[in-house]
Amino acid sequence: MSEFDDRPTGTTINLDGTAPMPDLGRLREWRQQMQGGTPAAPEPPEPTHPIADWLAAVGVRLLRYLGGRLRYLWARLRYLWGRLCYLANMHREEALVITTPAQRRGLVPETVIVLMVSLGASAIRSILSLVNTMTQRPLSQTTVYINNSVTPDRPWLDVLNQLSTIAITVAPAVLALYLLSATRRPAAGPLRVMGITRSNIWRDLALGSIMAASVGIPGLGLYALARVLGINATVAAGNLAAHWWTIPMYVLLAAMNGILEEVVMIGYLFTRWTQRGMQPWTVIIVSAVIRGSYHLYQGFGAFIGNVIMGVIFGWIYMRTKRVLPLVIAHTLLDVISFVGYSLLVTHWAWLSGAHAIIYVATQIPH
Repeated sequence: MSEFDDRPTGTTINLDGTAPMPDLGRLREWRQQMQGGTPAAPEPPEPTHPIADWLAAVGVRLLRYLGGRLRYLWARLRYLWGRLCYLANMHREEALVITTPAQRRGLVPETVIVLMVSLGASAIRSILSLVNTMTQRPLSQTTVYINNSVTPDRPWLDVLNQLSTIAITVAPAVLALYLLSATRRPAAGPLRVMGITRSNIWRDLALGSIMAASVGIPGLGLYALARVLGINATVAAGNLAAHWWTIPMYVLLAAMNGILEEVVMIGYLFTRWTQRGMQPWTVIIVSAVIRGSYHLYQGFGAFIGNVIMGVIFGWIYMRTKRVLPLVIAHTLLDVISFVGYSLLVTHWAWLSGAHAIIYVATQIPH
């Protein structure tokens, strides 16, 4: 060691002649000693609690899971709301709208007249029948009989009466088609504007069958609830005398209801009110309320059920522009109701309301 080497004895050096990095801990102690202090004692470690640590970890994982599920649920709700808005957003068919004031002026009076010789008159009679019933006895103690024999002791006369009833009842639907053809005729014609074409018959039959099942099954719960609440009468649907023509007559009566109600309340009114410039949802709601009103003779349960049915049928018509699936669905519902009631009521006494159990009745009052 030279006389100029001031490194203390025992100090190590690196191979390149530089001193190694000092120990930081020793440097801190040396600084504290130079400042006249003593090295601080190390802090004792915090006590550990295994159960608390486990609960905290579980809580964090649970919060993360719930946060993920809430984000997923919020995304699904936004998607469903978007779909609902898309389904509810219907645009008026502007091609049908009549822009000439002189031609639009007579549309509303024409529809009022057609209603007053058909389902509008039935609505008035139905409301008066409900008032008459409620001022005499509770609805729950009332039985409404429809599809009755006129002359059960003379079958030949009874069948003529039933056929004449069908012809007279369907006449307003024929009148509606004639008015659509003769005055303010749509460019596509009265049948094509309602989507009645031979090319769509099988699709209409399939859609009508699906609609009948979709509307008819929930009708069971609706009728049961209305009966429990005492807001609906008991409906006896099939009361024709037993003959060889009884079941075919029930089928014709069911078709009568389907043709009259769907052609007039949907096909005709929707076309005329669109020509008048009314918005789609206004047309749907007004038509559905009229549909429910001519079923009030059965009670408030029938009114609510048929308003819902009117909204569903109206929405489907606005989407498809085809009235035949509605006629098929309505006919199937009534065939099951009328025929099912007549076949089973003699075996199961509790079926005194079977027509409305299968579906809240769609028969107009007589």
